[in-house]
Amino acid sequence: QVQLVESGGGLVQAGGSLRLSCAASASIVSFNVMAWYHQAPGKQRELVAAITSGGSTNYADSVKGRSTISRDNAKNTMSLQMNSLKPDDTGVYLCNAPRGATVNYWGKGTLVTVSS
Repeated sequence: QVQLVESGGGLVQAGGSLRLSCAASASIVSFNVMAWYHQAPGKQRELVAAITSGGSTNYADSVKGRSTISRDNAKNTMSLQMNSLKPDDTGVYLCNAPRGATVNYWGKGTLVTVSS
């Protein structure tokens, strides 16, 4: 069992930046992919960014060019640097780490509120 704990959310004005972090309770080396999801109020959870164990990244169009995902396997952490934040970025950001086809670890999320 792996616990994922997100941090770094908060209230920020439009145009500002935040750095979200996800700390794992165990080694993340074995996770081929880790990802950040965004759940806006009243909407479904959506994939924001993903990163492989080799460092390849993928971004949703909504954050492409404004966000950078990274992971530190030695520290068992994953981060999401978000710049030029927009009110539409408001919501809970969740850390995700799937293992195989049957196990899917989630954190509880960190709340980001972007004021206009």
